[in-house]
Amino acid sequence: MRFLILSFLLTPFLAFSQSAVGSNGFAFLNVNYSARSSAMGGKTISIYDNDLSLANDNPAVLNEKMNGIIHVNQGLLPAGINFGAVNYAIKTKFGVFAPSVKYVNYGKFTETDETGRVLGSFSATDFSVGTNFGRSLNKVIHLGANFQFLGSNLETYSAYGMSLGFGVLMTHPNELISGGLTVRNIGFVFKEYTSNAKTSLPIDVQAAFSFKLKHAPFRFSILGHHLNQWNIVYQDPTLKPTFDALTGDTIPVPTAGFGEKLANHFNFHVELLASKSVQIRAGFDYHRRQQLKLIDRPGLAGFSFGVGMRFKKISLDYGFMVFSKAGQNHSIGISTQISDWLKKKN
Repeated sequence: MRFLILSFLLTPFLAFSQSAVGSNGFAFLNVNYSARSSAMGGKTISIYDNDLSLANDNPAVLNEKMNGIIHVNQGLLPAGINFGAVNYAIKTKFGVFAPSVKYVNYGKFTETDETGRVLGSFSATDFSVGTNFGRSLNKVIHLGANFQFLGSNLETYSAYGMSLGFGVLMTHPNELISGGLTVRNIGFVFKEYTSNAKTSLPIDVQAAFSFKLKHAPFRFSILGHHLNQWNIVYQDPTLKPTFDALTGDTIPVPTAGFGEKLANHFNFHVELLASKSVQIRAGFDYHRRQQLKLIDRPGLAGFSFGVGMRFKKISLDYGFMVFSKAGQNHSIGISTQISDWLKKKN
């Protein structure tokens, strides 16, 4: 436990020191492996309940009530790309462990030579195998950490690495207010795709705050992401200054101001807790909208929606995330307690 607390103190410094090294790889680490999180448009790191899928976002959410729960998440991206995750929670005297396997399958690609002659086909996949760990210090403070072995196979090229992540969650005794902090994807690549490649992991420092209304069934959350990098606004490197036809003055390339840079860090969530069995969710990510919307037809780019349903033995979640008019992300998550399916002896 002393080591875990020390790691929390050192983690922000490690994250900031690595964030600018090389070019980011293993981008699949930033995929939402929780249908609930997909419904709210981003990582869900400040809600403390019995949803095992949220351990993929913040391992500090793990608690003893999750013991024996298995969660399976399956998602579909445009062009037939699919991704998924499997998590299982195990209670021990040290805390709660949740081994996990995650993957992204990019499908089959046609292999050609330089003249366009078809030679065959090849596939591309990314995956990680690891575990989450969570422990509550008391009813207010909850700590978590995770470890993952990373792999990526793209045709004949492959890369492998390791990553660590840490999280903390604080809950008010009234259970209406909670806040979370995570540092994700600290690690290194020990085998590159090519001998001259230099890849770093997509480190992401996040903080979030959730508030549930006392006399109404709504919970609101706000998430700040990529806090380790101030300017995350994409700037087209091909843009060049233009000239005013009337005055001949030079018109510089537009750049993002303070307000635009700040707004790109925020994600907003809302949950309607209609009953113990039904939850309706929605979210908005300004950064995703600005980076992926079609200029002439922005539509619902950046918005996300979903629903959660609780049955006697199964919990079912669905999330729908809008990237742009060109494509969406659909995710389905299923959770169940293994012991509920075992026959009880008389």
